Amino acid sequence: MDKQTHSFQAEVKQILHLVTHSLYSNKEIFLRELVSNASDACDKLRFEALDHPQLFEDQPDLRIRVSFDEQARTVTISDNGIGLSAEEAIAHLGTIAKSGTREFMAKLEGDQKKDANLIGQFGVGFYSGFIVADRITVESRRAGLPADQGVRWSSEGTGDFEVEAITKPGRGTDVVLHLREGEDEFLKTWRLKSVISKYSDHISLPILMRAEEWDADNAKQVLKDEWEPVNKASALWTRSKSEVTQAEYDAFYQQISYDTEAPLAFTHNRVEGRSEYTQLLYIPAKAPFDLWNRDKRGGVKLYVKRVFIMDDAEALMPVYLRFVKGVIDSADLPLNVSRELLQESRDVKAIREGSTKRVLSMLESLANSEDAGERDKYARFWTDFGQVLKEGVGEDHANQERLVKLLRFSSTHADTGVSLADYVSRLKDGQDVIYYITADSLSAAKNSPQLEIFRKKGIEVLLLTERVDEWMLSHLFEFEGKPLQSVAKGAVDLGDLQDEEEKKKAEEAAEQFKPVLDRLKAALEGRAKEVRVTTRLVDSPACVVVDEGDISGHLARMLKQAGQAAPTSQPTLEINPDHALVKKLGGLDAADTRFGDLAQVLFDQALLAEGGVLEDPAAYVKRVNALLLG
Repeated sequence: MDKQTHSFQAEVKQILHLVTHSLYSNKEIFLRELVSNASDACDKLRFEALDHPQLFEDQPDLRIRVSFDEQARTVTISDNGIGLSAEEAIAHLGTIAKSGTREFMAKLEGDQKKDANLIGQFGVGFYSGFIVADRITVESRRAGLPADQGVRWSSEGTGDFEVEAITKPGRGTDVVLHLREGEDEFLKTWRLKSVISKYSDHISLPILMRAEEWDADNAKQVLKDEWEPVNKASALWTRSKSEVTQAEYDAFYQQISYDTEAPLAFTHNRVEGRSEYTQLLYIPAKAPFDLWNRDKRGGVKLYVKRVFIMDDAEALMPVYLRFVKGVIDSADLPLNVSRELLQESRDVKAIREGSTKRVLSMLESLANSEDAGERDKYARFWTDFGQVLKEGVGEDHANQERLVKLLRFSSTHADTGVSLADYVSRLKDGQDVIYYITADSLSAAKNSPQLEIFRKKGIEVLLLTERVDEWMLSHLFEFEGKPLQSVAKGAVDLGDLQDEEEKKKAEEAAEQFKPVLDRLKAALEGRAKEVRVTTRLVDSPACVVVDEGDISGHLARMLKQAGQAAPTSQPTLEINPDHALVKKLGGLDAADTRFGDLAQVLFDQALLAEGGVLEDPAAYVKRVNALLLG
């Protein structure tokens, strides 16, 4: 193949521009990315060679080499992994097939533009070489192809790249970085070793560099022809817990997650029984930017007997635990397991169930710890990941009881951190129901008219303001035998919490106001299903509620915002007979035209107080102005 010139995909051009002009706060990240790519190439060869052992050719030992040339000002990362064919070089190095490129560029252009750790999260690690290099040359040959079918790819990271055929005796890939001016720090053995030790020490392949010795005559270090490992080259998860330090656990987490912070918590266990496997699972200290992408695969890597099988093995962790990072190494799965078999394997199901229980146990130990610091950790976890964990209430019925105990809410007693167990411990004498209200915001929930009688009597109400809450409530009906009940659905019934005198007074008011209620119902025909006197209001003149079987106004609004059709149902208007505005309505005779306008204003105000949206705001403003003037 003669030398050919190709243009980069448009998105790659944008990324290259951002990489070369924005990512300067952490230049060393390029070495982590290229060593990681080399490790992946070796893992892929080892996996493919299970069925085709001839791919090893005459080099059965996999390794990575890092070298530099002070005279040529180059750094070279070499591996003897799977390698690239000419077609793969063009496809993989000239385009980005992975989704999320736009989000990646948005992040780089925003406040986090200097955070080079974003690179690894989007699979564009190869391009990080242009942080320190003004030209990159890649020489590669795919395992199994003849020596004369090697390929050389080169680019200056601008608009084009060149590809030509070469003869390459050994399989694998050499990535040669031609360093920019001012990047001479990476032409030192100690500097490259320190970066490898920091980011890649736990890679299970040997990372080799040329040994150095002191030249007394020239008073400097000189390179020898011998190659020596600079990493421990041992899978951390296979070592005993007593042999691994906290710093090593943290460093391994940062390597596999591209996080700059230490994890919030981790668990390292060897499981024996029907299935044998080792798990090293981490809970991050902060939520990743793509937490709400449910299509994103999980962060767990699958190994079988230390042989890498696949990244992001979503079958090993339920979707609601997609934030968990780590490694699972099985001794039972067949080495050539495919993704399809992985989905259906009984052993995988056992691993998934065991790993899920282990993560929940980790969270329970934080949430129920006697140590205030550990409980604070759980509070931080809940702030970032609580909404995702709520998804599990409807998705994981086997662990629903455990998940429900981990839930935390706001309530009329505390803005954060209220568990259902806390709520039940504070139940009033005679209270056998857990009350809650859903709203668009904490402020709207706190100030809802529906809470007035509960606040007056000191009855705690849970304030549910997250979008996932309505969905969760469709699967959560009771806790420890106490049913959950919305204060905005159905007629208020406080049972033993309401004395007989209050009930008798409400019945008398309903009878006394019956003519007014009938007139209100007629005036609000088509908007209100029913109008009735209520005891739930103390300071407000009116509120709207829905029937027990209808969807809440909050859920109906969310469905409309999502572009979905919400079931149509009319609310019930409840009025406070002791309020001056309601008394004024009762004092208007049948011929007074202001009654209709006041009725509409009363209903609209109740709808607004509940968080609703008026269908005709202009008409509401016109009526209010007329009443103010008149």
